[in-house]
Amino acid sequence: MKKSQTLAILLLLSTIPCLMLAQKKELSQARTILKSGKNVGQAEQLMVNLLKDSANHNDKNIYAVWYQAVQKQYEAANERLYLKQQQDTAQFFDLVHRMFSICETLDSLDSQPDKKGRTKPSYRTRHAEDLNGYRGNLFFGGTYYLRKQQYQKAFDFFQTYIDCAEQPLFQTYRYDSTDTRLPQAAYWAMTCGYKLQDPLLTLRHRTLAYRDTPHLDYAFQYTAEAWSWLKDDSLYHSTLVKGFNNNPRLSYFLTRLVDYYNARAQYEQALQVSEQALRADSVNELALYAKSNALLSLKRYGESVKVSLRLSEVNPTLPEPYYNAGMAYLNLALKLDPRKDKKQLKGLYQKACTSMEKYRELAPAQKQKWGPALYRIYLNLNMGKQFDEIDKILKN
Repeated sequence: MKKSQTLAILLLLSTIPCLMLAQKKELSQARTILKSGKNVGQAEQLMVNLLKDSANHNDKNIYAVWYQAVQKQYEAANERLYLKQQQDTAQFFDLVHRMFSICETLDSLDSQPDKKGRTKPSYRTRHAEDLNGYRGNLFFGGTYYLRKQQYQKAFDFFQTYIDCAEQPLFQTYRYDSTDTRLPQAAYWAMTCGYKLQDPLLTLRHRTLAYRDTPHLDYAFQYTAEAWSWLKDDSLYHSTLVKGFNNNPRLSYFLTRLVDYYNARAQYEQALQVSEQALRADSVNELALYAKSNALLSLKRYGESVKVSLRLSEVNPTLPEPYYNAGMAYLNLALKLDPRKDKKQLKGLYQKACTSMEKYRELAPAQKQKWGPALYRIYLNLNMGKQFDEIDKILKN
C-alpha cells in the first residue's frame, strides 16, 4: 500500500473517535433537556442535526431520543388545546405525523435480524401503545388539511393512517379488520389525489375506498377520471359500467357511458344504457334524450319520435327533443314514394315543420342544424315566403 493511502486511512480512523464523542455529547445534552422539560424543541433539533450525517442514519439511540423530544412537544400542545389555550393547530397535527414517521423508521432498524436470524425489537410494544392512542389525530389531521385545500399534506396524513394497517409496528392491533374508519380514510385520500389531478394517488387506495359505501358514487367517479387521465379506455369504460350499475340515476355515469358508445357507433349499447336508466327513473330527461338519439342513430325513426315527444312533455323548454323528432319525421319521409304516398308524405313534412320550427324558436343560434332541415321542409311544402327567408339565411 502506498504511503499516501496509509496516511489517509490513519487520518480517517483518527476522526472516528472524535465524531463518536460529539455524538455522545449531543445525545447526552438532548437527554438533559428532556429531563428538564424546557425547550424540548432544542433536543429535537440536536437529533435532526445528527441525522444530517449519513453515518448516523442507523443509530437507534438518535431516533429514540428524537421521538421522545417530539412526544413531549405533542403532549404539551395537546394540553394547551385541552385547556383552550393558544396553540397552532397545524403544528399540533404535524407533531403527530412526525412521531409516526420516526417510530416506523426506528422499528425498522430495531427489528433487523441478528447473525442467527433472530429479531427482538425492544421499542415496538411501548411505541405501538403510545401511537395507537395518537393515531386518530392522523385522520383528523388529514381532514384538517383537506378543509384547508392543502391536498398533498392531507394525502400524506391519510396515507400514514392507512399504512399503519400494514406496519409490523402495529401488527397486534389488526387495524385491517378492526378499524372501521379505514375505508373513509381511503376515500378521503382518493379525493386528495383527485384534487391534485394525480391519477396514481387517486387510484392507490381505490379498493379500500369502495368499502366506504356512502361515498361509493364519488369513488367510482374519481377512479374513472384517473383512468381517463392515464388514457386507459378499457379500465375507464369498465369503471363507468360499475358506477352506472351501482347508481343508474347519476348523470355522470349515464352521460359518459352514452358518449363512449356513441363515439364508437355502438348505438345498441347506448340504447341499453338509456333504457336501464329509465327503469330506475322513468322521467330521467338525460336518459330519454339518450334513448331518442340512440333510436335515431339506429334508424328506428317511429320509436325515436315517440320518445322525443315524451321528453318534450316532461320538459317543454328543452330544444333537442324537437330537433330529434323533426329529423325522424324527415327520415321517415325519405322512405316514401313521392308519386304514391303524396298525402302521407305531406303529413310527415308538416309534422317535421312543427317540430323543427319549435326547435328554431328554442335554439335560435343553432342555424347549422335547423337551417338545412327547414330549407328541405319549406321546399317540399311549397312554402315560398319561408323558403326564401331560409335560403337567404343559409347563403349569408
